[in-house]
Amino acid sequence: MNQKIALLVNNLKGVIRAKEEVIELLTACLLAGGNILMEDVPGVGKTTLAKALAFSIDGNFSRIQFTPDLLPADILGCSIYNPKTGEFHFRRGPVFTNILLADEINRASPRTQSALLEAMSEEQATIEGHSYRLESPFLVIATENPVEFFGTYPLPEAQLDRFAMRLNLGYPSEEEECSMMLDRREHDPLTQIRTVISKADIIDMQKHVKTLHVDKSLSMYMTRIVRATRTEPGVKLGASPRALLSLSRCSQALAFIRGRTYVIPDDIKLLAPKVLAHRLILDSKSKFSGISQESVIKSICSRMDVPV
Repeated sequence: MNQKIALLVNNLKGVIRAKEEVIELLTACLLAGGNILMEDVPGVGKTTLAKALAFSIDGNFSRIQFTPDLLPADILGCSIYNPKTGEFHFRRGPVFTNILLADEINRASPRTQSALLEAMSEEQATIEGHSYRLESPFLVIATENPVEFFGTYPLPEAQLDRFAMRLNLGYPSEEEECSMMLDRREHDPLTQIRTVISKADIIDMQKHVKTLHVDKSLSMYMTRIVRATRTEPGVKLGASPRALLSLSRCSQALAFIRGRTYVIPDDIKLLAPKVLAHRLILDSKSKFSGISQESVIKSICSRMDVPV
């Protein structure tokens, strides 16, 4: 593993008892310039993980609690009238940060959810006709509760397609859960977290990730997987070309984290369910048959010939 990335991963592991693979994938998404959707039950550490990541890279952190009455201006900002000068001054919203936690994003209306679309895909925000660049690196970590659906709005397909990955932390093991309880008796680990890597380092790594070698045979392999989702029985809407680009870039980022200058098939097979599954829309028959989006992707990968 890259030395600086190893420091970052170990720093996050000291704060949250999550599987190392989840932390590794979170870091890969950051280096790939993507955004993350975390679908998990409450209380497993999604907010803590987002804060720990921001503190570890000396980045700015903002948290938005999405509610039904939240407005786009509450995310992007708005112009405030100054009666002394008789002028309007733009006050930036919480989207102007490095790590943005969009907590329970599916509790806001689609109109409010859409306020994040431009920021997630172009790293800029247009308010009242003016475009403002967001600070790099920029990462949205959005959470949603998969159990509680009362008072929620389904995320539109256009927004789901802008999340590079969907991850879940899951419950820690018995030993990890007990260790977490003992660690937090006297202090909060977040108060002792230290910066181990700079924002400039992250930006340099993001540029380097783009140069990693992806063999043409692997490019065709990823293309066949994505195209197969569009003709798979039981799938009403398959993965988009944007999904293919995300899969390729995340594969490069994972290869970089693992100390390689090239992508291998195992990178793609590990990432495919995380990058593609949430973008699929299953038909009614598949949904009520208990078929999951992840199982569809794994089935496609198992049937696909792997390049040698």
